[in-house]
Amino acid sequence: MKFFKNLAGLNTAMNVQTNYNENKDDANKLNPDPLEPSIDEQWLNDSCEEGQLAIDVYQTEKAIVVKSTIAGVKPEDIDISINNDLLTIRGVRKVTDEVANENYFYQECYWGGFSRSIILPVEVKPDEIEATIENGVLTIKLPKANINKPIFIKVKD
Repeated sequence: MKFFKNLAGLNTAMNVQTNYNENKDDANKLNPDPLEPSIDEQWLNDSCEEGQLAIDVYQTEKAIVVKSTIAGVKPEDIDISINNDLLTIRGVRKVTDEVANENYFYQECYWGGFSRSIILPVEVKPDEIEATIENGVLTIKLPKANINKPIFIKVKD
């Protein structure tokens, strides 16, 4: 057992170091202005332009069902599209009250554009898709195409 502990490093004290404080001068060389966001902060801000929608996806015998809580979003502010087997939901949750940042105690709700794309696990009938909003929950029902129908292929001579 001692062999495995040594192999995994469990017999030695762990000394974890971060490069944040020790190499601050190196970080400033890459980003000399201390008032400007660091490269890491710029990357985070660039990638967070649009919120990601939380979804549940499940199947019934006849359909794939996608559900998402989108309270505060009007139906006309939602765009749902299918391209091949990719379902995309886009929308905007608009701020109704202008509140200064210093007046917030907590600010956890996401306001602005959001989207989510998922690959559909089966082929669906695009002309029979239904989308509804009830009590702040978006439900998209995608009827399955060719449900358990075997395809027989004849071999030609």
